[in-house]
Amino acid sequence: MAHSLIQGLSDRPFSGVIDVLAPSSTSPLASRMAEVRDCYTLDVGHGRLGLSERLEMARKLRAREYDEAFILPNSWKSALVPFFAGIKRRVGWLGEMRFGLLNDVRSLDKLALPLMVERFAALSAKKEKQFSRPAPNPTLIFDTENRLRLARQYGLAQSGAIALAPGAEFGPAKKWPISYFAEVAKYGVFKGRQIWLLGSVKDSADCALIAREVEGAIDLSGKTSLLDVVDLISLSEILICNDSGLMHVSAALETKTIAMFGSTTDEFTPPLSSNSQTFSKSLECRPCFKRSCPLGHLDCLKKISPQEVIAALGL
Repeated sequence: MAHSLIQGLSDRPFSGVIDVLAPSSTSPLASRMAEVRDCYTLDVGHGRLGLSERLEMARKLRAREYDEAFILPNSWKSALVPFFAGIKRRVGWLGEMRFGLLNDVRSLDKLALPLMVERFAALSAKKEKQFSRPAPNPTLIFDTENRLRLARQYGLAQSGAIALAPGAEFGPAKKWPISYFAEVAKYGVFKGRQIWLLGSVKDSADCALIAREVEGAIDLSGKTSLLDVVDLISLSEILICNDSGLMHVSAALETKTIAMFGSTTDEFTPPLSSNSQTFSKSLECRPCFKRSCPLGHLDCLKKISPQEVIAALGL
């Protein structure tokens, strides 16, 4: 979603280079953004200050003499590296205890900017100017040669495949039931489509459950890099997924995307492409934005039936 900001920065009427600082879980994506020159990786565990790592990264950035930094997370820790690096202009939304760390601080009107990509993209405009909708949709580049390599290595179809990504890093309140994914996959096989199961090592157990239920499903979870998954999604015809990072990757590749929303809402972080479709249920308890269902029933996801998703496949 940061690519909406990156596109806005690249369209400004003066030349410059754009580099990215991100955790290793997402930093490879920067290499698939046409406007990005280089990417730095900083991994600091959740809840850790990691001051020594941040100071070392700041030292590297100081040597590059950057003019501006755009800080997207709202935490004060995320603003430390640009501050220590001595970057002259440090832009971001008013977050937790960031006065001084940022010197171009914006006050967010959530009603005026309901989408996260709009909040990111709006930072590219001068503080005194009003953001002009729409924000550019994120776009990723795929690697044709790597797609062919993966197809040969794993015996993948060159067209018509249905990819399933059952994982969600956020937590179980974002995860559509595995048995529902399996039912949709069985329908895809019945229609003569190859089924691919995508995800990281963390998703391997869930993908293995689907693979046991669906004859012929190809389980690629934990066997591929993030950039491999980008290329596999670009090769597939449809991705079925939860509200997750791969949902946004799929939309940025213009792959048909069908996504389930449970504790979160597509009014804030929808997949941004014309061929995306989201499913959710109107319940009094959602969106709660909790990692686990506080009521213990997970109705927001369980009430999205496999039959609804099968109908959306259009097969």
